Amino acid sequence: MNSLTYRQVLLGISGGIAAYKAAELTRRLRAAGAEVRVVMTRAAQAFVSPLTFQALSGNPVRLDLLDPAAEAGMDHIELARWADLVLVAPASADLMARLAAGMADDLLTTLSLATSAPLVLAPAMNQQMWRHPATQDNARRLLERGVRLLGPATGEQACGETGPGRMLEPVDILRALTSTGPLAGRRVLVTAGPTQEAIDPVRYVGNRSSGRMGYALVQALLGRGAHVTLISGPTSLPAPNGVERVVVESALDMHQAVMARIPDQDLFIAAAAVADYRVADPARTKIKKGQAELNLRLVRNPDILAAVAALPRPPFTVGFAAETDRVEDYARAKLQAKGLDMIAANQVGGATGGFEREDNALTVIQRGGRTDRLPLMPKAALAVALTDLIEEAYAARSPSQDS
Repeated sequence: MNSLTYRQVLLGISGGIAAYKAAELTRRLRAAGAEVRVVMTRAAQAFVSPLTFQALSGNPVRLDLLDPAAEAGMDHIELARWADLVLVAPASADLMARLAAGMADDLLTTLSLATSAPLVLAPAMNQQMWRHPATQDNARRLLERGVRLLGPATGEQACGETGPGRMLEPVDILRALTSTGPLAGRRVLVTAGPTQEAIDPVRYVGNRSSGRMGYALVQALLGRGAHVTLISGPTSLPAPNGVERVVVESALDMHQAVMARIPDQDLFIAAAAVADYRVADPARTKIKKGQAELNLRLVRNPDILAAVAALPRPPFTVGFAAETDRVEDYARAKLQAKGLDMIAANQVGGATGGFEREDNALTVIQRGGRTDRLPLMPKAALAVALTDLIEEAYAARSPSQDS
């Protein structure tokens, strides 16, 4: 999203003292060229008058789900279809909880379910409410569904406490929506999830990857204005809004999908856990149980990451390394052997982080030797921190690499 000119923005306002900032946000959205329609919850009306937003947006403010007068002109489904973007600022802890639960008990939550437009939330609440495990779980669930979170910021709060939970300032929200950073407009190809190598029509050889890290990276990249294509192995995660998702099963499928699309890409991020080997001769029918032992002959799969990095004009290439021991040593060797720009390595098989976990930690090594260690944190937050490093490294490339 590089410009708001002629964009149709549905601005949702939920209850909280930060609702006063939504007035300035409305003004800035219109100044950026957007057409703005405002929906307020009942709690929001206790802080700011709907008349304020009617004057600032130039449109009537919608308040109730079943308002006969409003439904006669534009019902709630048509309003959901009208929006190019649904932005909720402030998004209270209560609203985030209802959205995470999939509730549709007022106009704003109903619109959020009924729209196909990207949904962006700017959280605002007391710092302890933001830190509460329930709120963190709700934020994680929303991120996994493709919802984008802007903030919250850290600082003094109206309650007198200090910490994370402040709504971003309107100028910062607008800047995030109209990103002009190094990744804005760049074409990024991301692989995510596991691959499954067939033994027979019923069974397969696979791994424990959930796809969460790759999908979180897609969401973070979208937040920088990148155009993202996601090639995903089998996973239960929903496709993020605004992304072309190509679903594959085996390593050979993923290799074909990547190589067909890579010539047009500026960056390639290989977050998928691709099987190194496949069964040489998968059975055409189900193998019946009968023998005491079953021997499978495995053959090497193509190395997708190495194939991309070896192209005559490769994109900026980021690899991942999942190791059980000597994590940094193996990652450095992989970075050098494959000619990567960056590698993100993590330890798997331990008590914390890695596959099938909500949290992870990464050691990020760049060509040239710079090393950053990102501590254990939720994968959504880790993806943002890694994207910061990718953005910085991509921007610092020599001009000859882009020519």
